[in-house]
Amino acid sequence: MIDSTQFQAEKINNHIVKWLLDYATNAKVKGFVVGISGGIDSALTSTLCAQTGLPTLCVEMPIHQAESHVNRANEHINQLKKRFPNATNSRVDLTPTFETFKNDVPTSDNEAAYNLSLANTRARLRMTTLYYLAGIHGYLVAGTGNKVEDFGVGFYTKYGDGGVDLSPIADLLKSEVRQLAKYVKVPDSILVAKPTDGLFGDDRSDEDQIGASYDELEWAMEQIESGKTENDFTDRKLKVFTIFKRLNFLNQHKMRPIPVCKIPQDLK
Repeated sequence: MIDSTQFQAEKINNHIVKWLLDYATNAKVKGFVVGISGGIDSALTSTLCAQTGLPTLCVEMPIHQAESHVNRANEHINQLKKRFPNATNSRVDLTPTFETFKNDVPTSDNEAAYNLSLANTRARLRMTTLYYLAGIHGYLVAGTGNKVEDFGVGFYTKYGDGGVDLSPIADLLKSEVRQLAKYVKVPDSILVAKPTDGLFGDDRSDEDQIGASYDELEWAMEQIESGKTENDFTDRKLKVFTIFKRLNFLNQHKMRPIPVCKIPQDLK
């Protein structure tokens, strides 16, 4: 975990905002669209986008969403709109769409696989919605993934919340996200909330699903980058290290470019 005394929040904030503005200007697009979940990553991302001065559309896309998530999302959006006149919001209730999809596709005897597939479907319906809104407005879809999720354990849905145009906070560890979110005045209710993807319609947290906290995962990521192996640890540290390494291996297909079968020249 990064030492807070070494974290230069103002400079990092300004760097990301300039990067966003430069990218949008060069791409000749009008603004950004961000999916708002009630979590810290989307709250930080939308705040950074709003700071560019370009139109920033915050989109709620509930699918059987927990009331606490909805309340946090609304609190953040209302605060952001008061602070930034270029911030607007839209709400697309995807629950009926999700239910129609679920009723039209076959079920499975493998309950775990069935539930996971439905959870990923929620994320992909939201991605489709964000790209629709981005298309009609001439905006870019801003990703909300952080470094541990995107490049550590691959804790996101391929072509769901992983389907974005640009990723402003993907080089920030979760602890850095917390520090920067506090600096940009993300609501306290979001700062202290347990991280959750909200894809299962219950209150399970990211830690419940992964088996380790983000602070522990950051630690494991640092150990692997420094060349450590399982032989260097025991007890809880060994368990966390093993969890990280296993998920990193299993989710490499999300982090690497799509494999392309290259045809030898003499066959063409």
